[in-house]
Amino acid sequence: MIVTVTLNAALDTTYRVGAVDWDGVNRVSAVHRRAGGKGVNVARVLAALGHDVLAVGLAGGPTGQAVLSDLDSAGLAHAFTPIAGESRTTLVISAHPADSSGAGVLAGTAVPPAGRTALFNEPGPEVTPEELRNFVMSYEARVKAADAVVISGSLPGGVPADFYATLAQIAARHGVPAIVDADGEPLRHAPTGRPTIVKPNHEELARAVPGRSPAEGAQALRSRGAESVVVSMGKDGLLAVTPEGDFRARMPYTVAGNPTGAGDALVAGLALGLVEAAAWPDRLRRAAALGAAAVAAPVAGDFDHNVYTDIHPKIDIS
Repeated sequence: MIVTVTLNAALDTTYRVGAVDWDGVNRVSAVHRRAGGKGVNVARVLAALGHDVLAVGLAGGPTGQAVLSDLDSAGLAHAFTPIAGESRTTLVISAHPADSSGAGVLAGTAVPPAGRTALFNEPGPEVTPEELRNFVMSYEARVKAADAVVISGSLPGGVPADFYATLAQIAARHGVPAIVDADGEPLRHAPTGRPTIVKPNHEELARAVPGRSPAEGAQALRSRGAESVVVSMGKDGLLAVTPEGDFRARMPYTVAGNPTGAGDALVAGLALGLVEAAAWPDRLRRAAALGAAAVAAPVAGDFDHNVYTDIHPKIDIS
């Protein structure tokens, strides 16, 4: 079983539109609402791949209840710690000119390229020290029985910036490998918990270790305690800096679509590689293929199986 941690769970709303008029009325061609947050997205991908998964985190208020109800509807096992604060919502606007009505472009309307996406994230609730202690007790009880843990996403208010390092340390104490996918201060602190893998994208890495190349930045995170660092670089693939050496995964072509959730699908692939003790080339090839296939899916947490099957054998590992 893989445990995924989503401290700042959300109810994700995705609007698909043909064009965006920032000064007028916009017509939405399709709406998707579902439980989200990076760890939840990872759990969805793992479940779709047939792996046992348990989603844990914090949830509160009517929005939190909607998150849990959606997880129930999806058949995803979960054990969220209740909080008094209201869980957040997120809004994705995914613009596709082909969805336009054909009536032409109004004044002030911007028609973006196909697949252009904007993401609006609320900050999330304020968590009390008691609620955080309750979560840690629940987390440790479940991690003991896990094969791996994925700790990802933003932190809600009241949670210390080094909390992901704490969760990674707990996992390590029980001999459970941990992956941390974070940004900002949580990413800077994460290596001190000695996680098995830290997975920033290239922009997050540049913020955490400014003025360095991706390889240098990844090595800097390793020197702070991370065993391995995998950097997602968009269309340029992946860079992995590991005890076994450095690896690059290069993509054969670019997949157009909604990039929201691509990093989470990639992390799901890395988690499976940990559980299966796969060699790094095989681990990276699957992770990169899942990330690309997620771009082709309309909402975060899904991936296009046809794209995955096509692109997987074509990814070059060196």
